[in-house]
Amino acid sequence: MAELATIARPYAEALYKSAQADLTGSSNWLDALASVASNAQLLSFADNPKVTPQQVYDVVSDVARVQLPPAGQNFLRTVIDNGRLAAVPEIARQVRELKNAQSGASDATVYSAFPISAEQLAQLTGALEKRFGRKLNATVQEDASLIGGIRVVVGDEVLDTSVKARLEQMKAALTA
Repeated sequence: MAELATIARPYAEALYKSAQADLTGSSNWLDALASVASNAQLLSFADNPKVTPQQVYDVVSDVARVQLPPAGQNFLRTVIDNGRLAAVPEIARQVRELKNAQSGASDATVYSAFPISAEQLAQLTGALEKRFGRKLNATVQEDASLIGGIRVVVGDEVLDTSVKARLEQMKAALTA
């Protein structure tokens, strides 16, 4: 994993510097490319020696279903030509970190046993921002194994108020 991060860093820094004028727009198309580039079948297709870089570019840009600006087209061509398509998700993550560092925010992943509406997420985000002391960009992922409650991951900090965590705490207390 560290190798992929090392490979992605120069791309992320260059893209971040070049995209300062429209960082939000660039983040949108980069996230779309990252979701496509994380597909194992696509990476296998791209690694096939019989497939040309233009064919890989055409497939990725078609599957991404996002209009790439000239900078996005150049980025995608460069990544494909250098055989770094697998690094695109890591590049997107690092660009997001640079963007967050500039704005003083952090990404937060909220794991919930049940769906959370946009209104509930806004209220929850407000409370979490007070708890963590910084602005949060929250995303929600459902995890039925939590049984109830939520688990929040912000960087290396975890706030776990799920029923599953409480049951494990009770189990540890009873067996100790």
